[in-house]
Amino acid sequence: MRLATGILIATATLAGAAPPVPHASPNASVDPGIIGKAPITSWPTFNGDYSGRRYSTLTQIAPSNVRHLTQQWVYKITDVGAQRGAPVPIIKCTPLLVGGILYITIPDHIWALNARTGNPIWHYDWVDHGGHLVGQRGVGIWKTTLFFQTPDNWLIALNANTGQELWKKNYADARKQYFSTSAPLIVKNHVIIGVGGDAMDMPGFLDSFDPITGNLQWTWWSTPRKGDPALTTWPNEPASEHGGGMTWMPGTYDPALNLLYWPTGNTNPVFAGQGRPGANLWTESIVALDADTGELKWYFQVSPHDTHDFDNTTAPILFDRVVSGKPRKLLAQAARNGFFVTLDRVTGKYLVVKPYVPLDYSSGLSPQGEPIPIPDKDPTVGGSINIVNATNWQAPAYNPNTGLVYVNSVEGKAIYYLTDDSDQPSGYGGTGEGIGPSERVLQAIDPLTGKAVWRHVYPNLNNAPTTLGPSILTTATNLLITGDDQKNAIIFSADKGQILWHHELGANESGGIITYLLDGKQYIVFGAGDSLYAWSLPQ
Repeated sequence: MRLATGILIATATLAGAAPPVPHASPNASVDPGIIGKAPITSWPTFNGDYSGRRYSTLTQIAPSNVRHLTQQWVYKITDVGAQRGAPVPIIKCTPLLVGGILYITIPDHIWALNARTGNPIWHYDWVDHGGHLVGQRGVGIWKTTLFFQTPDNWLIALNANTGQELWKKNYADARKQYFSTSAPLIVKNHVIIGVGGDAMDMPGFLDSFDPITGNLQWTWWSTPRKGDPALTTWPNEPASEHGGGMTWMPGTYDPALNLLYWPTGNTNPVFAGQGRPGANLWTESIVALDADTGELKWYFQVSPHDTHDFDNTTAPILFDRVVSGKPRKLLAQAARNGFFVTLDRVTGKYLVVKPYVPLDYSSGLSPQGEPIPIPDKDPTVGGSINIVNATNWQAPAYNPNTGLVYVNSVEGKAIYYLTDDSDQPSGYGGTGEGIGPSERVLQAIDPLTGKAVWRHVYPNLNNAPTTLGPSILTTATNLLITGDDQKNAIIFSADKGQILWHHELGANESGGIITYLLDGKQYIVFGAGDSLYAWSLPQ
């Protein structure tokens, strides 16, 4: 572990940019009570606020002037080369913005940047001892303390203004193939973290830590233990204890209900379900947990008995609407299994469960509204065809003015093979490979019907990848900011899907998009490959 202060230089300070200015004294501090508010002069948590909407009330950048957007600066990572399993650094995080400081991450690294210039303030460098380096989603902040998860499952607490390490806790064993890519979620006095890893049939969990001492407050396991009625959805206790359900993307939170809403990942063994008959709770689910205790309040299983790696980790978006004349607290998710679901977030009861991509692997819905998989669609030794993942970890968005949920989806087919057809398979137990052409489609979905109001089919010149792509941000001025897989940043109108602006970058947008007001100027900031871009209107 090394700490370097001010040793980096913003590599491109560009067209229309202000000249570099001396660093002001860093003054980053966040009252946890403001994290749930609409982000304006800060972006203090992964989704901007707790709702997962990725919606900004800022109005300076609008359809009438968006054509004047000008690149303000670019920060390019130059001092980190190939990482284990990653030939070049890729910024997959959502930056945080606090007190004029931007925080960005890749595996093992954090940079604090001057948000006005892109100049580095400090850089934290961790030397891992295991874990996969497939991505890093960002940091969390509580008052003046920054929290970071390492690939080998350490929670690191740092001084947000200096990068000085305060404490660290190891919460999972990398030798068991646990690894971490998530951004911690800060709720009141809780630092809530999830974990990834599905190679060795380990159970997923959430941990909550005290932000001052680092002491563990509670743990919630994503598969049931002895004595829990949900254990009947597994053949036996050992199968449940090795059943997966990783928690590798941040959840959302309703302060009024004090409930966390967390998506859980794929079941283990991943493709071989013959050794684990049953629904396999609480994998592939949306769960509601008490934020202070981790107690399970309700669940909705989006993919019962999954055998296609439909890792259900897309963000659950929280919003309120009037339904049949009554105000309702709702939650929506565009799941990776191709179903769009809208739930009552107080009770977990469903309002809408409807495919948003073409699919034919389900025979209908259970009385609880959960899709019923067709067993003949399970992977086989000779191969079985099903859909590719309909979306992935990239953030969707919701705009309260249009009332629409936005998701970048993929429509296509894959063939799934069973490589372990024994009675007691383990690990992945199979594999899947895309076949034929697939399309990336931006969809605007009415969450009260599950139907797309408009769609934009991207050119897909290179066939649509399912694991890397842009997230989405919407604004009060009817903007929808995202990108395609041809290195273009694109701004659409949120209500009709008309293209208002586009610009070619050096790489595909690869992380979360944020916007904020600083010195009276609205910025749009996002990562693409190894570079962080900042855009605004000329003064």
